[in-house]
Amino acid sequence: MCGISGFFDRSFNLNNGTLQKYCEVMKHRGPNDSGIYENNFTTGNLGFAHTRLSILDLSPLGHQPMVFKNWVIVLNGEIYNFKEIRNQLINKGYTFASESDTEVVLKAFDCWGMDCVKEFIGMFAFAIADTENQNIYLCRDRAGVKPLYYYFDQKKLVFGSEMKVFFQTENIPKNISTSGLYQFLQYGYVKGPNTIVENINKLEPGTWLVYNTNNNTITNTTYWNIAEHYKKPKFNGSFTDAVSESETLIKSACSYRMVADVPVGIFLSGGFDSSMVTALLQKDRTQKLKTFTIGFPDGVDESGDAQKIAAHLGTDHTSYDCSYGDAKEIIPQLPFFYDEPIGDISAIPTMLVSKLARKDVTVALSADGGDELFGGYPGYKNNVSRLAQINKIPFAPMTSILFKTIGKITENNNPWLSKKVTGVGNILNHKKEKQYIELYKHVNGLPNGTINNIIKHKQHTEATSNFSNLTNVVDSLFIIDFEQSLRDYLLIKVDRATMAYSLEGREPLLDHRLIEFSAQLPFDYKIDQFNNKKIIKEIVYKYLPKELMDRPKVGFDLPIFDWLKNDLKYLLDEYLSESNLNQSDLLNTKQILQMKELFLVNQLKEKDLIWRVLVFQMWYIKWIKN
Repeated sequence: MCGISGFFDRSFNLNNGTLQKYCEVMKHRGPNDSGIYENNFTTGNLGFAHTRLSILDLSPLGHQPMVFKNWVIVLNGEIYNFKEIRNQLINKGYTFASESDTEVVLKAFDCWGMDCVKEFIGMFAFAIADTENQNIYLCRDRAGVKPLYYYFDQKKLVFGSEMKVFFQTENIPKNISTSGLYQFLQYGYVKGPNTIVENINKLEPGTWLVYNTNNNTITNTTYWNIAEHYKKPKFNGSFTDAVSESETLIKSACSYRMVADVPVGIFLSGGFDSSMVTALLQKDRTQKLKTFTIGFPDGVDESGDAQKIAAHLGTDHTSYDCSYGDAKEIIPQLPFFYDEPIGDISAIPTMLVSKLARKDVTVALSADGGDELFGGYPGYKNNVSRLAQINKIPFAPMTSILFKTIGKITENNNPWLSKKVTGVGNILNHKKEKQYIELYKHVNGLPNGTINNIIKHKQHTEATSNFSNLTNVVDSLFIIDFEQSLRDYLLIKVDRATMAYSLEGREPLLDHRLIEFSAQLPFDYKIDQFNNKKIIKEIVYKYLPKELMDRPKVGFDLPIFDWLKNDLKYLLDEYLSESNLNQSDLLNTKQILQMKELFLVNQLKEKDLIWRVLVFQMWYIKWIKN
């Protein structure tokens, strides 16, 4: 796990000093080593930088940037099956100096070119420069576990694992994207490939970017897309067969992610997903695995359940209760580590559990993705019913126009009513395979009218996805959560939180083999009228008593809003003051001050919005104003 960054500058202005800045600002991602590489092409200056968190081959032989023939690489992530790939390459005549997966990636690229990624099981973001033909290749893993951002303006290409790289680079404008700001306030994140800053982009997961320095063009090529697997014929085996195959794939994914030359632990929340990962890995092991949990005594606290599960499985368990004091310590750090703002309050305990785990381990397995792959959210079943009811409304074209008209009329004085009727109107106006996109906006986003009241530059740019030609309409339920809230929200949260403490986070349930298999499972194998996440539950019941697991699914509940009214109120007083709100000329100061006062007397319905505005203000003052 590491931080990667670099540039190609046609003006020859960026140099060694720039690369040193990149290393310094991302040293939390890789405190064990750092390195830079420079080379002058005929058309510009090439620079690569790398900060290393040593996980495999702790020796200097794993140092990056790494060079082989005319290739130079910087890699962030892990290729879990690198030993099998290495053996394939040895059979083709390649030799190896190190035990690192970086050398395997570099020589796999030399052997197979861009098709090398078809061999990789893992999480990765890397850049490779071809010093002979003067091309640069950027690549990101299929699920988007590892981040990669880039900026291109005809004069230079700059890339990095985190956005703070661009804030260290001369002549990159820091203009706020009005559509990005709108999305952030409405959903709590910005949908890729865009970011909250204009012209800084996320490289989409499952994508290659190729920069031809000779003709100064970039080309993006998708090598993997989850929607393509939902279009394949559905699994025709029995439910029992589906459970068996899922368990086999999950076991393989978990086993691969235990490969490391440093200690490995597990985040254990007490839910089905993390309990399953822990159970599968602890089984048949004599050494106790280390598991970690954060509790919330002032909120919804499942740490006691996690403790019982850990005791039953026999892990070496550590639990810690999150207090307002912890939040007080962590919140000021959020803008630095979340250099593109994330509106998820669970970033706080995710950082805290990462800090806790880092005392004992260097790698921690998480269990993100189980809900998105196997139907864990109650909304899946509810939303299918919602769509069925909406589609019973007669005269859809005319009714759609009527509902949207009512929505427009009521947008300012009753934004929640406007949101409901506009959402229904938009759903009726779309074909079946597009309807869940509109339902997602309707259910998950704050009302347009609410956002319009506080943002000066009104721009209705929504998070969207392309689900054309799906064989099953309900598949869009899973795709949109995977492509949006998972990879652009939850995975960014986990990456920044773990990396803040130089901890490598691994995601076994996002192994692409498991993702592809789950995409072909029939909907009723995942969800029926009685149960969500049926397959995961069947696996867990093999290892844990039902009475330990069968309890109501509860949402995350950190009492941040109570703290903001009391012990943490100073944050609102500082960052949501009139003077600080006026800094950006992006938000309506008067409206936000009124919103703050309503919040403090428990009369604000959109509590999430007060947190998002606070997060944005802290980020803006850190990275844009300063």
